[in-house]
Amino acid sequence: MNDFYRAVKYHQHGNPHKVLRLENVSPCELGPRDVRIEIQASTIHPSDYGLIKGSYGKLRKLPCVAGREGVGKVVEIGSRVTEDVMNKVVAVPDQVGAWQEYCNAGVDDLILLPALVPYHQLAVSLLNPMTAWRLLHDFEYLREGDVIIQNAGNSAVGLSVVQFAKRMGVTCISLVRTEERVRDLKNFGGGEVWIDDDDVSRKVLEFTKKKGCSMALNSVGGRSALRLAKCVRQGGVHVTFGAMTSESVRFPTRNLIFDDVRFVGFWLDRWKSCQSLGQLRVSLEEILNPLALKQVSYPIDSVFSIEEFAEAMTRNSESRMGKVLLARDKEKIKSSLS
Repeated sequence: MNDFYRAVKYHQHGNPHKVLRLENVSPCELGPRDVRIEIQASTIHPSDYGLIKGSYGKLRKLPCVAGREGVGKVVEIGSRVTEDVMNKVVAVPDQVGAWQEYCNAGVDDLILLPALVPYHQLAVSLLNPMTAWRLLHDFEYLREGDVIIQNAGNSAVGLSVVQFAKRMGVTCISLVRTEERVRDLKNFGGGEVWIDDDDVSRKVLEFTKKKGCSMALNSVGGRSALRLAKCVRQGGVHVTFGAMTSESVRFPTRNLIFDDVRFVGFWLDRWKSCQSLGQLRVSLEEILNPLALKQVSYPIDSVFSIEEFAEAMTRNSESRMGKVLLARDKEKIKSSLS
């Protein structure tokens, strides 16, 4: 490889448009059990912004490379790594930063990914789908025929929830903010898609024949979270895993007392910290197998090169359907999307 490669880094916390810089980085020497990964594609998450701003639950040591999720292939190996690892498709390790052209990783820590799945799908296949899978399996025993409800249905987690719920025989009501997103999500196969307004609880009672929803998934906060709480059946659960509006979530006393609605939170990083590498790999297989079998897919909104990271962030801040990617060969990926 060259004497340097490019990385999007920050040396202090703050507004991403002000603190991020595209820098030339000298490659580190590989240890005996290390490999070098050529990063092919990475995505932009809300949690990326939380890390850069300094508001996330667990921060990285500064200076550091931005980005949490990406995919690459092994292009160089250490002296004690076998040749069969070369060219394997792998996940970018969470802590090294995905918004760069290369990174190093220990061979024993690698997470192998299905080689026949396109890079643009693998780049968004771990964090959000894993969150969706855990939400659907860790908080309520959902049965075929149950109804759940979520806000931000057009988000990456929301789209994963829709697809996984359908495979479970569970009906998912997805709330979105605009009629354009209603059309987008219905065209995607989202099933029940409604505008997130104050009429939601009435419509839910009518739709469920007054039974209510077994589970509500909240990633918005504020009034939207309160609406979801009014849709949950007695003994159901309301899970908060995001706060897009940054508005406080009001606990509806009536639902707590009379309906025994449980209000809980979920943070994927905390869940991952309690798993061994072996357990994590097994869990990843559960979400990667449907992707490899083309039973699920994740929409991509747009693709940018690493030097266009600022434009990518601008697009990411706009209303859209699908993820924004940074890619080594953006034209190749864009052509595969058309």
